[in-house]
Formats: sequence, structure tokens, C-alpha cells
Amino acid sequence: MSTAIPYELAEATLAAARAKGVLIATAESCTGGMIIGSLTEVAGSSDVVDRGFITYSNAAKHEMLGVSTATLAEFGAVSEQVAREMAEGALARSAAGVAVSVTGIAGPGGSEHKPEGRVCFGLALTGRESAVKTCDFGALGRDKVRSVTIATALEMIQNAVTGL
Repeated sequence: MSTAIPYELAEATLAAARAKGVLIATAESCTGGMIIGSLTEVAGSSDVVDRGFITYSNAAKHEMLGVSTATLAEFGAVSEQVAREMAEGALARSAAGVAVSVTGIAGPGGSEHKPEGRVCFGLALTGRESAVKTCDFGALGRDKVRSVTIATALEMIQNAVTGL
């Protein structure tokens, strides 16, 4: 795996969650578990990392996270609607207080409507309304798209728990 995330970003994310007493869960598609992997790379992370769901296929998104098959059919896997349901499903199926989700097209490939480098993010927090956003990182290559996706997800978690 050549995708490198600054260790300090993972440490800061864990520290923010630790300071608020919040457990973290992830629901990952295009990153294939690399977000949770970056967090667990840090020694002592087990006090704030609850679990990670790797849901690369639509079937896994539905079976493991409860993403609606109707949502998948209407909007496609790479959509804010699916990202929201992924994050909410991870939160509901874990002991976490915050869950982040990612679904996107790391590349190569894509289409006119869903280009390479498009990633949809979801963020769910206990007792708060879920949030979503889409980033078009561009055709940076698979490693770089995944790297910026991981960094963005970690920053989203950090910002969310800091604001609690």
C-alpha cells in the first residue's frame, strides 16, 4: 500500500475523539479500510476506535449497513444519499458516537456524470443531523485520490468531535 497518511493527522483525530470520550466507526467503499487502518496504526487507538465496515459492493452496503436497495438503484453507489445511509448505518450498528463514510471513484475510470476522483462523504453523530459532502479531487491517480479521501475523512471526524 503506497498511500501514506500523515501519522500526525491520525493522532490528532484520535486525540480529539479521546478528549470528548467519543468512539469512532468508519464505513468505507473506495478506501477499502484505509481510514480505519490509518487510525489503528497509532498505538493506543483501541480506546476510541470501535470498528470499521468495508462495504465495497452494493450488497455489502445493504447487508452490513442497511443502505436501501432503492437508494442504490436510484442514485448509485457514488452519491451523497448512499454516503448518508452508510454513515447512519455504521453509527446504528456500532457503539460509536461518530461515523464517517466514503464512497467514490478512485480510478482509473469514471464517467461524465461520475468522474474519476469524485468522492461522497457522510458524517453521522449521535443526537445530531447527519451531514454529507462531495469532493471532486480530479483524476489524480488511484493512490492520491485515496490519500486525499482518507485525510478529508479524518479531518471531518476531528472537526465534528471538536465541535461537540
